Amino acid sequence: MLNKVIIGNQKMNLTASQTRKFINAFVPMVEHLNCDIAICVPYTNLAVCKRALKDTNVAFGAQNVSEFEKGAYTGEINSEMLADIGCKLTLVGHSERRKYFSEHNSEINSKIKQNLKYNITSVLCIGESKRERTAGQTRNVICKQLDECLSGLYENELENIVVAYEPIWAIGTGQTATGKQIEEAVSIIREEIARLYTDKASKNIVVLYGGSVKPDNVKNFINIKNLNGFLVGGVSLDAKAFSELIQIYVGKPVKK
Repeated sequence: MLNKVIIGNQKMNLTASQTRKFINAFVPMVEHLNCDIAICVPYTNLAVCKRALKDTNVAFGAQNVSEFEKGAYTGEINSEMLADIGCKLTLVGHSERRKYFSEHNSEINSKIKQNLKYNITSVLCIGESKRERTAGQTRNVICKQLDECLSGLYENELENIVVAYEPIWAIGTGQTATGKQIEEAVSIIREEIARLYTDKASKNIVVLYGGSVKPDNVKNFINIKNLNGFLVGGVSLDAKAFSELIQIYVGKPVKK
């Protein structure tokens, strides 16, 4: 990956036809930018992405993946299926899946291991709740999530891992962490990766921030030390706003 990375999480929004319209508007506005760009879409929109994003600089991925390899797991989608349709990445461990579907770290660990079999990058989402931050537990929460979600992985496999720090209290709330809070969290992540693996692994792993990032506030985060980019939620549904955010991030004049 390049030093600058932007991933859009479109969540349970947009139909296949709406996704095609989004891509047709979005790609021309970002095709000239020196940045790794991807969108994570609902399963039903993956085939559209495969066709519409062919030969572009925008990759596509899923928002979830099964922890199981294959078999009688009705409704599940496995890593092999995602790889076959062209997915380069999947989100794992998003706080909404932890909250609404009771996903736990060991399950997320299994998903990561399945993805590794098919060379799919896992975007591992971690972060603390407001209560945990207030109680001074941010470091403990982040380290526990990293330790358990990466359990059993070898250092070379971290090439297929992106860590996205998304404080739960800043997701979809309009609240954003301060630059200082983000920098502290990124530092904790890299320190824990160094403890689990090596200083080289800590330096090389891609770390993103997500939590109400918008065109009008992204400038506040551009110069955060050791941060590689952003995982963007609601703004990624609007082709113009999303492209503006990326243009601001990479330091290009915003196309009106």
